[in-house]
Amino acid sequence: GYVLFYQPGAFLSDPLSVFAVWQGGMSFHGGLVGVVLAVVWFARRQGMAVLTVGDFLVPVVPIGLGLGRLGNFINGELWGRVASPELPWAMVFPHVDARPRHPSQLYELLLEGVVLFVLVVVYARFSPPRGRVVGAFLTGYGVLRFGVEYFRAPDPFLGELALGLTMGQWLSLPLALVGVWLLLRPVPPLPARG
Repeated sequence: GYVLFYQPGAFLSDPLSVFAVWQGGMSFHGGLVGVVLAVVWFARRQGMAVLTVGDFLVPVVPIGLGLGRLGNFINGELWGRVASPELPWAMVFPHVDARPRHPSQLYELLLEGVVLFVLVVVYARFSPPRGRVVGAFLTGYGVLRFGVEYFRAPDPFLGELALGLTMGQWLSLPLALVGVWLLLRPVPPLPARG
């Protein structure tokens, strides 16, 4: 995903650099594509509905997202935008500069990890599945990630894109829209057992 969405030109000019994982290059949106392909493959092999498998899996995804953001914070990567010096929790990332910044990794840990986990688990407990839990996850992630991007510094090689949005925001918009569609679409009743 990082290769496709963030730096396709660099990887086209040096295709073997795709394997240089120590130089960064993780992307939630790309990982999502991989997971969707794996779920489709698994569901078809097992004769199950793709959305049924997805509804079962997505409630635990925010745990991984939250732990990933904690790792981002520990590694001092994906830091936030410059913050007001009066912001009590603003942090200086010395390897970046001496300016106080939003600890956007912690914002994402709380929003994409804790808040999204609670929302999806509660929704899964009280809603019919058949794609609705996947829809709740995609909508929640898309909206929360879109919002937190206002506090996260854009990738330096990309900056802000059209309409002043970041790549993370542009990639989160379709997720939220697909999520809303899954939540609102009519779901046919299950066939009667007999």
